[in-house]
Amino acid sequence: MNVVSVIKLYISKMIEESGPGMKVLLMDKETTSIVSMVFAQSEILQKEVYLFERMDMNSREAMKHLKCITFVRPTKENVELLTQELKNPRYGQYFIYFSNVISKADIKTLAESDEQEVVREVQEFYADYIAVSPHLFSVNCVGCYQGLGWNPVHLQRSTQAVISVLLSLKKNPVIRYQGSSELARRLAENVRQSITKEVSLFDFRRTDVPPLLLILDRRGDAVTPLLNQWTYQAMVHELLGINNNRVNLADVPGISKDLQEVVMSAEHDEFYANNMYLNFGEIGSNIKELMEDFQKKTKSQQKVESIADMKAFVENYPQFKKMSGTVAKHVTMVGELSRLVASHNLLEVSETEQELSCQSDHSENLKRIRRLIGNEKVRDIDATRLVMLYALHYERHSNNDITGLVDALKKRGVSEKLTKMVYSALEFGGSKSRSYDLFDAENVRSITRKVIKGLKGVENIYTQHTPLLRETMEDLLRGKLKEAPYPYLGTVQMRERPQDVIVFMVGGTTYEESNVIQELNRTTPGVHIVLGGTTVHNFKSFLEEMKSATVGMIMKPGGSKRVIR
Repeated sequence: MNVVSVIKLYISKMIEESGPGMKVLLMDKETTSIVSMVFAQSEILQKEVYLFERMDMNSREAMKHLKCITFVRPTKENVELLTQELKNPRYGQYFIYFSNVISKADIKTLAESDEQEVVREVQEFYADYIAVSPHLFSVNCVGCYQGLGWNPVHLQRSTQAVISVLLSLKKNPVIRYQGSSELARRLAENVRQSITKEVSLFDFRRTDVPPLLLILDRRGDAVTPLLNQWTYQAMVHELLGINNNRVNLADVPGISKDLQEVVMSAEHDEFYANNMYLNFGEIGSNIKELMEDFQKKTKSQQKVESIADMKAFVENYPQFKKMSGTVAKHVTMVGELSRLVASHNLLEVSETEQELSCQSDHSENLKRIRRLIGNEKVRDIDATRLVMLYALHYERHSNNDITGLVDALKKRGVSEKLTKMVYSALEFGGSKSRSYDLFDAENVRSITRKVIKGLKGVENIYTQHTPLLRETMEDLLRGKLKEAPYPYLGTVQMRERPQDVIVFMVGGTTYEESNVIQELNRTTPGVHIVLGGTTVHNFKSFLEEMKSATVGMIMKPGGSKRVIR
């Protein structure tokens, strides 16, 4: 169950099936992202693909000597564009691959348009999702809620993505869903209807223990996306933003041109692959070790004790930069993360967040939040997220001061757009929307804090918050996930412990939860879990998600394929 591998296999097969010769890869906006997530352009160039084009660009030149591998989503717009393309073909031959199920009517339309008989192949290859890592996929949709119901466009897109994942992994699953969520139920029913409609596609070899699809709702745990992160991948996404494996560093002070946008891909970056789940302090130490190893080889005596020293070393040794562009990238990345942590007082902010995530002293937490709201170094978004966490934790506390904290944010000058989001958080993820008390003393996990000082300039407080997803998955794998809160769809039920599990989070998942899944995969023999979501959130995108869910509602509290032709 490796979503990166199956998409790479699909794309390789597309290119190979067209035979030898020069090729162009013609895609739409979404399939361009799907391909770029798993293949570097240099890798595809080695497969005789010399041109990459977007189907919606009319300025493309006619090149009859090229074979055209067309990989697009089976949308109405793409079918219309393909119809126009085939009536006036720019390339000599066409090998057409749809990323999901295409209707017979659309195939007939394309066939009728192929008057010059340039089409050699039409197939469905089920690569209709973003493979973020081997165990994580995304639909790249923010704002799937519409007044606490589904945005119809995102419901359809999510259904298509889940169906594509199931087909690519060759799984016909038993379906369970979060019973308290109407959105989870609707998606579950849509997926089942699609499976029933395309029953021949799901005729896979039966296994002793059937695979399981578990559909959850982000509203069940609104705390996890509110927290600052301290593992490398999650921290980069939280503070800088990862968009289809790319990080924009253009605003970093003194950044060189070649580092203004960098790719963070575990498929093409060994250091990132080895460090993405590690604590921030450990990463600094690992970069230091890498540079010390190079220094031994070059017999350099320059001291490297801090992040500033690292930067100076990289700049002064062009040979090192040439040999280790990857390391130069991560030195820059860790340096910028370290700067942001210091300048925005994130150690103290994060420590307070962790206190708020646990059962602890109300009056002490209130004092700490008030103090941080008054601290000019603390960003407005961090002051706001602290108040959100406070509101979620203490909404039922007899002496809560949610209104007073919101007033303090206003006095600080925080925008009305942000202060309103405190009440959005309560509407979205408050106690009435959860079937589980995230803050009950028996349910709260202990907080582990470890100060790591392996590198001067990096004093990283490692805090471990446990998302609700971990407990849900542990109960599921022990066969103890209760049926009442997580009912089965239909009459088929499982008596054995599941081995292959696909989890889908309506409303988006997080890198912290991805870390939980990779850890469970690593430590649970015989179990394979894939996590997906409508998107992968950081705090800013989660604000947008909550906004779409609660607009106008906020109240102040009291690997398979099908050959078609």
